[in-house]
Amino acid sequence: MKYQTLQGSELKISEIGFGLWTVSTGWWGNYTDEEAVRLMRLAADLGINLFDAADTYGNGRSEELIAKAFPGKERERIVVATKVGYDFVNHGDGRRGQREIPQDFSPKGIRHAVEAALQRLGTDHIDILQLHNIREEQVLDDSLWELMEDLRAEGKFRHGGIALGPAIGWIGEGASVIARRKPDVVQHIYNLLEQHPGSDLHKVAEATGAPTKFLIRVPHSSGMLEGKYTADTVFPPNDHRNHRPRSWLINGVKKIDQLRFLERPDRTLGQAAMLWLLRDPRTLSILPNIYNEEQIREFAATPECPPLQDSDMERIKELVAAHFGLEPEEHKFKGEMELPADLIS
Repeated sequence: MKYQTLQGSELKISEIGFGLWTVSTGWWGNYTDEEAVRLMRLAADLGINLFDAADTYGNGRSEELIAKAFPGKERERIVVATKVGYDFVNHGDGRRGQREIPQDFSPKGIRHAVEAALQRLGTDHIDILQLHNIREEQVLDDSLWELMEDLRAEGKFRHGGIALGPAIGWIGEGASVIARRKPDVVQHIYNLLEQHPGSDLHKVAEATGAPTKFLIRVPHSSGMLEGKYTADTVFPPNDHRNHRPRSWLINGVKKIDQLRFLERPDRTLGQAAMLWLLRDPRTLSILPNIYNEEQIREFAATPECPPLQDSDMERIKELVAAHFGLEPEEHKFKGEMELPADLIS
């Protein structure tokens, strides 16, 4: 495993992280606490130290799993990231699938959420605290950001940032917060098959001189870039990928066939997809969807795999520019999808 740091920090963060989304929400299958803890501890033994939760994942369950997996002094082994902003206390029963519930970004609500998260995590500080799927209203709310500074000064968290979502998009909100607030961390969807608007947000950070680094989620395009799907793949009944149109599967498999050149005896396609992301110096850590031991071992070994060559990167660029020889797809982005003209010279 290889590790990176944030500006002004000595905290070592593994280039591959563990997102608790898959084992705590039931959207990728159901896991007992024992099964989830076993996967998390294996990940730590393989060098993964970043565990990314959210208070709304499983209505607090993801944070409780971290406390169970790394109790007491074992907390020192890991970097804890979590997110706050959804009012699951009052609306948790209304959450089905990936449907959003009401948010509460009031200073009182966020302070209460952070205190509750610390209690569930069994720790006195959060290493990376993210505001979960904020909108422009929250980007412009000075009282919210003043509270974040107060919480940091009180030692409640070390590094602050946002998570963008819940779906792909949100370039307006992302660009605005990077330019105006210059957070330590932004978490967003970004992968070889879904480069827009992720790559643009990295460019915004460069253009505005922000120190922001990125936590990358959905690096395999919901598993497509692991290279194991076929046109006949059937997902379990409770799997969120059943909500995607069949064209996503059919066209995705055709694209993967053209990316097989990235596979080598000492590198899987899934590893190559993450190495593509790690070529970007703004990438802090990658959060692949982990749901079994085989994946953990494969993904944790990624930083030690042969890196992609410039020729590989150029060929990928050409394939993407040509839409892999397929009809261009109409993407359904969420949030504001225009870059604020006043933020970038």
